Amino acid sequence: MLVKTFSATVNGISATLITIEVSCSKGVSYFLVGLADVSVRESHERIVSALHFSGYSFPNNRIVINMAPADIRKEGSAYDLPLAIGILAGAGEISASLLDKYLIMGELSLDGSLQPVKGALPIAIKAREEGFKGFVLPQQNACEAAVVDNLEVIGVSNLKEVIEFFGGKRVIEPTVVDTRAEFFAKQHHYDVDFSDVKGQENVKRALEVAAAGGHNLIMVGPPGSGKSMLAKRLPTILPPLTLQEALETTKIHSVAGKVGERTSLISQRPFRSPHHTISNVAMVGGGSFPQPGEISLAHNGVLFLDELPEFNRAVLEVLRQPLEDRLINISRAKFTVEYPAGFMLVASMNPCPCGYYNHPIKPCVCPPGAVQRYLNRISGPLLDRIDIHIEIVPVPFDKISEVSVAEPSVDVRSRVIAAREIQRLRFADAVGVYCNAQMSSRQLRKYAVPDTKGLAILENAMNKLNLSARAYDRILKLSRTIADLEGASDILSHHLAEAINYRNLDRETWGS
Repeated sequence: MLVKTFSATVNGISATLITIEVSCSKGVSYFLVGLADVSVRESHERIVSALHFSGYSFPNNRIVINMAPADIRKEGSAYDLPLAIGILAGAGEISASLLDKYLIMGELSLDGSLQPVKGALPIAIKAREEGFKGFVLPQQNACEAAVVDNLEVIGVSNLKEVIEFFGGKRVIEPTVVDTRAEFFAKQHHYDVDFSDVKGQENVKRALEVAAAGGHNLIMVGPPGSGKSMLAKRLPTILPPLTLQEALETTKIHSVAGKVGERTSLISQRPFRSPHHTISNVAMVGGGSFPQPGEISLAHNGVLFLDELPEFNRAVLEVLRQPLEDRLINISRAKFTVEYPAGFMLVASMNPCPCGYYNHPIKPCVCPPGAVQRYLNRISGPLLDRIDIHIEIVPVPFDKISEVSVAEPSVDVRSRVIAAREIQRLRFADAVGVYCNAQMSSRQLRKYAVPDTKGLAILENAMNKLNLSARAYDRILKLSRTIADLEGASDILSHHLAEAINYRNLDRETWGS
């Protein structure tokens, strides 16, 4: 008897339908074909044990299984469940009448229980696109897949439930999630807040400007000055995720297997903070089994690189292309995978090896030239893609001991949202441009033109502060964002003055 079950494989953040053809005939043998890797071929032993503990026996037949299309490599253990159901249906143990209406995924344990799978959300989207009635998958992934409407999501705990479901002996109610209600309920809940930070008003202002225009930022300051604390609070002032952004973000985390149990949509902007020992592949993605890297997991959110000069230089250099293109292409001999990578880069570093260069109290003990050599660990092209350079100093005692509460994140966020709305309307006709940080040179000449007084200030600053020519465009982008925060249509002189102050590392005299 020949039966078919349906499964899927994930490529990038999209899924491809896999048809599992099972032929049972006289004889005693087992063949699995269709470019299956070792973990798929090992499913035989898991299926035999799972059937035994579920009260069934592995059929004594000649079983031939083909996984089509045969030119696509099938990887992972998520095919255990559709293979087991196909084998039972081919042997006549259960009815095959419903198999063409459901897509099936799940990894079997030896006792028949089901383990969660990766990529449940993109697979559910594919199931709906292909016209399936429902999607049978482990209970742990049911909420994640239930985000997709017009699809019955059948969450199951073990193999026996699935057998009884297809045999008509058990009715399983589909998992239903009120996506919008859950999304908006969790959207504004954060464990941290800007009001937790005492002092550092100039740095908070820089973070507000960065959030308003989508600008990358680097903080330079001694140990204990609050760099990490401030960076972790940046997502609380960014505009809330839209439903479309939340869906895209959840798809990436689903493929990586990082969506929590009982979680439907990711409702808050991601904040990723990899350790400085991270490898190139872990940062950008890829590997033998392609997975999204940290830059993709930070998509629509923040990538925070603490102690930036300590990162391997090669790791930092691979960030240059994603920062410009907002996506990453992983090319291998037999496949190419594309992952989104639209993130805000926030970095922090000590000003020198000892950490106390420019400290108001503690002296720097670094030898001559050490400060510049330390800064030179970061390449000029990478610094060129960071719009805001802000120096940070330790908070004095009188600020730390203040009883008064600082401005909360919700107030700052309201200003950021208003500025982003101005930019949304400004770039409504520009494809792929959503904020000031993404403006091209042509758009700069159109939307960020300073007046005569502003040009004089900018020329004076370029000459006196030894600013590099590459700082020119960045200053104009920043001044446009600062003007948007004030609701000003024109760039004024004080907007330019503030923007110039955010380019410390461009000064040739810095660290010399």
